[in-house]
Amino acid sequence: MKNFRKTASLLIVVSLLFLFSGCAKPPEAEQKAAQTAMEAAVAAGADKYAVAELGEANKLKETADAQVKGKKYKEAKQAYIDAKAAFEKAAGAVEAGKAAAVAAAVADANAALTAVEEGWKAVEAGAAKLGKKLKAQKAALAADAKAFGDNLKAAKGLVATDAIAAKAKAEELKALVEKWAASLKDLATAPAAPAKKK
Repeated sequence: MKNFRKTASLLIVVSLLFLFSGCAKPPEAEQKAAQTAMEAAVAAGADKYAVAELGEANKLKETADAQVKGKKYKEAKQAYIDAKAAFEKAAGAVEAGKAAAVAAAVADANAALTAVEEGWKAVEAGAAKLGKKLKAQKAALAADAKAFGDNLKAAKGLVATDAIAAKAKAEELKALVEKWAASLKDLATAPAAPAKKK
């Protein structure tokens, strides 16, 4: 009788364990929280400014989703909690990513403006060397030099507020520099006009 009670008690305990383990439910609250955190991170711009952090968070969420499919609810619950924290971290990294993107855009714009300014100096030096050969284009060069100076000044003023627009202006100025560099090269290689007889 004593053995029967022990065996019956053991069977009841084992049955209860199977019953409770079989009744485990998917971690829906944690899954929703991770999904909400993911949407907030994307809305904040993490897909553009915190790509690495968002990628790591997505991997954690995918792992949790796979664990739910495999009915590993305890592991999935923790994975969703980790994914939510990772999405929040990605959302927090957006501002630093934006600052880095702005700094890179400013550096690009400044480099482009420096390059076109140096290019224009080379055009002016080439024009000075050509002297009389440039006589016919002198007025056009002077007009473009003034326009170049005005546009360069405006572009430099834009760098702090709109680096992308400043870089676009630099590209416009680069086209002007290339036009004059090609014209001066053609003039330099053209034969001199024959002297007029008296």
